[in-house]
Amino acid sequence: MGAIGLMGAMAALLVVLIFAPTPRSPEAYALLLQAMAEIAAWILMPSMAITVIAGLLAIAVNPAFHEAGWAWMKAATGILIFEGGLHAAAPIQEEAKRSAAALAAKVDPAMIEKLFAAQRNTLWVLLAVAAANVALGVWRPRLPQGSG
Repeated sequence: MGAIGLMGAMAALLVVLIFAPTPRSPEAYALLLQAMAEIAAWILMPSMAITVIAGLLAIAVNPAFHEAGWAWMKAATGILIFEGGLHAAAPIQEEAKRSAAALAAKVDPAMIEKLFAAQRNTLWVLLAVAAANVALGVWRPRLPQGSG
């Protein structure tokens, strides 16, 4: 369930970043960033935490997972998702806070487009890693185990 919420939040942020017109006014920029910050705060971050914690707990309590290569690969991708999610969500929330100050100044559309392009790229990568993580959990391939 956490993975579904996580991927849904990433997809929602991508939709906003792809289809929302570049804000031409500080007010529009602040509103767009506030909407993105709410998605990150209420859906992305809790789903990410549930996904990572549930995955690590499943490995910890299930002895069969201790030697399963796919489980450890899934844990590694979960940690990548967590790190990437923090990397994607933190700037959105920080920029939303700073956008209130930008209301008094002129917002540069070129700067906004650069910021949004970087966030779109990050979200595409995270979405691909999250899909791989879900596939590993469903498919459970037999991966070679280390000697030891």
